[in-house]
Amino acid sequence: MKIIIENTNKIVELNGVPARIWEGLTDSGIKVHCFITRIAVDKNELRISEFEKELQETRNLSPELEKYYPSKLIL
Repeated sequence: MKIIIENTNKIVELNGVPARIWEGLTDSGIKVHCFITRIAVDKNELRISEFEKELQETRNLSPELEKYYPSKLIL
């Protein structure tokens, strides 16, 4: 399975760990959302600064998910 996800501005706490919610689609068009606690690039990647800049770009969490995710979650 492949997914394409976008960074949102919503950060929740999962058992004491901050996690940003990312939203996207599978390659077959199924909507998904992910809780990302860490993301990194290879230390030898030449475009690290470009990656860091792109990582700062966020969009609002979709309204349908906003109502389901308070700031703290216990899983």
